[in-house]
Amino acid sequence: MTSSPRIVLCYPVEPRHVAQIQASAPTATIVDAGQERVAAELPGADIFCGHPKVPVPWPEVVAAGRLRWIQSSAAGLDHCLVPSVVDSSITVTSASGVLADQVAEHTLALVTACTRRIPLFLEQQARREFVRRPTRDLTRATVVIVGLGGNGRRLVEVLAPFRVRILATDWFPVRKPAAVEFLGGPETLDDLLPEADILILCAPLTDRTRGMIDAAAIARLKPGAILVNLARGPLVVEDALVDALESGHLDSAGIDVTPEEPPAPSSRLWAAPRLVITPHVGGQAANRIDAMTDFFCDNLSRYLSGRSLENLVDKRLGFPEPPTGPSDEHP
Repeated sequence: MTSSPRIVLCYPVEPRHVAQIQASAPTATIVDAGQERVAAELPGADIFCGHPKVPVPWPEVVAAGRLRWIQSSAAGLDHCLVPSVVDSSITVTSASGVLADQVAEHTLALVTACTRRIPLFLEQQARREFVRRPTRDLTRATVVIVGLGGNGRRLVEVLAPFRVRILATDWFPVRKPAAVEFLGGPETLDDLLPEADILILCAPLTDRTRGMIDAAAIARLKPGAILVNLARGPLVVEDALVDALESGHLDSAGIDVTPEEPPAPSSRLWAAPRLVITPHVGGQAANRIDAMTDFFCDNLSRYLSGRSLENLVDKRLGFPEPPTGPSDEHP
């Protein structure tokens, strides 16, 4: 690594954020590439922080031999964990947990929108109807959470006051939070699905998780279950979700992500009954860029001083390994 690294940014920073990053790496050259120039600037970068939403020629970037570290500005890594990067020596870190508060808030909003029938009552309001309809309870429901990374663990804290029964799976079923009754590996999901009143997806998108909630998985859910997806759209097979809503097997669903974003005008999702769709805003926050820059600057200082990085990703798995430490059973 050169003593004057070239840092390329591709997230919506302001001049004050660039100045903050510069202060963490005084000798660095910082390039605010944005989405417009990121593909052209990346081959000349030593360090990259961002989330490209445009095609990036990753094989060319890797072949240039300069890039050493990718700090994703998102928890998801499907934008950069392509085969050429996975097979390279490039270090990858994620932003898992940086916006966990907002993701948990939005998850709760979708869950309660389903249980308390908010979309139905909004439709009635538009028709000037004031009619009581049956609602569901979140309190004391059995919630199955798939993925206990930073977002999933924060969600456990938010849900616990509702006295829910929480069952969870994770690739690394360690450090079980006290509020979680059971934490198992991914192989335990089939056994947990029939227990779920509410299924919440917080898992990363990898080859192993793509399409994991298919028709067979949904059929294992009890009739009347609720499905909420705040992770990545391709975790759920779109037709299977719509079929289950149309048949009534699923009571309702709330999704902040879709397999194709935005869904095509012809997508069955638009007309699916009892489905709440929000446009991938779960991670939005008034301080999003401040929080991401704080996290990047901390990791940048660690990187430049040779210390271990936060959220270091196992590129073969597609997500960070959990930090080592004692169980979360007791504070």
